[in-house]
Amino acid sequence: MAAQIDFPSRVGVWWTSDSWAIRDAQQVARDLEAMGYGSLFYGEAYGKETLTQAGAFLAATDRLVVGTGIANIHARDPIAAENGGRTLTALHPGRFVLGLGVSHAPLVERGRGGTYAKPLATMRDYLQRMAAVPEQIEPGAGRPARLVAALGPKMIELAGAETDGVHPYLVLPDQTRVTREALGVDKWVVSEQAVAVGDDAEDALARAHQHLEIYSGLPNYRNSWLRQGFEKSDLVPGGSERLARALVGMGDLETVAASVTAHLDAGADHVLVQALGEHPMADPRPSLEKLAGALGM
Repeated sequence: MAAQIDFPSRVGVWWTSDSWAIRDAQQVARDLEAMGYGSLFYGEAYGKETLTQAGAFLAATDRLVVGTGIANIHARDPIAAENGGRTLTALHPGRFVLGLGVSHAPLVERGRGGTYAKPLATMRDYLQRMAAVPEQIEPGAGRPARLVAALGPKMIELAGAETDGVHPYLVLPDQTRVTREALGVDKWVVSEQAVAVGDDAEDALARAHQHLEIYSGLPNYRNSWLRQGFEKSDLVPGGSERLARALVGMGDLETVAASVTAHLDAGADHVLVQALGEHPMADPRPSLEKLAGALGM
């Protein structure tokens, strides 16, 4: 059976707060919890240290599940990741999810000065070294639920064998369905869905293209989109209009809500809404507060 995660609801939030003062970011977490969202996940690239940030969000809230989406395995060794995750689990049982990912070659090599080796072998070794940490570390607390940012079939297979599930990012509901079928019913599937709420269609599309700008240059996502049926002509900077409209839910509240529930219908256990604003770290609350009603939060 999958590890315990006590999501208060089936819809959560994906939001990067790197440019926010941590106390202000904690208030955002409290507000999201009050709106009825069940989780807050966030990324790790060049900004805040992910486990420290998780502790801050968990301490600021009562029921909200907090997840790393993802903790970059090149940012800390596997023993540190496992020990930190166990401590957060001991303090907040059922409320911390340790999402792990191999990141991307440009971010690892140019951004961190590291070496980006074979992703699958690197992740397998990392997970095995985590599993070898003795039970005397936080005895009785258990380990945190572990998810892997798995896009390709081999990484999905590894996640199914060695972890509690996957955290798909920038995927179609059809890919969520493929992932669920590959993993079976006893693993967690926590999918992300970007949205651009608003009646101004041109503005919503512009936000979608801005969001896809960095991802459209990263091989991991480009390969993922090709596997999902897109063509090389869709992989222009910022994505083609076809790609943007397929990956980002945009428009009125009902249309946007439908893009979220499509992942639930496809087999996701939990869906993370990423509300796109004027820049990547814009305040997500105005859009999410409107959307909460449409989602029946």
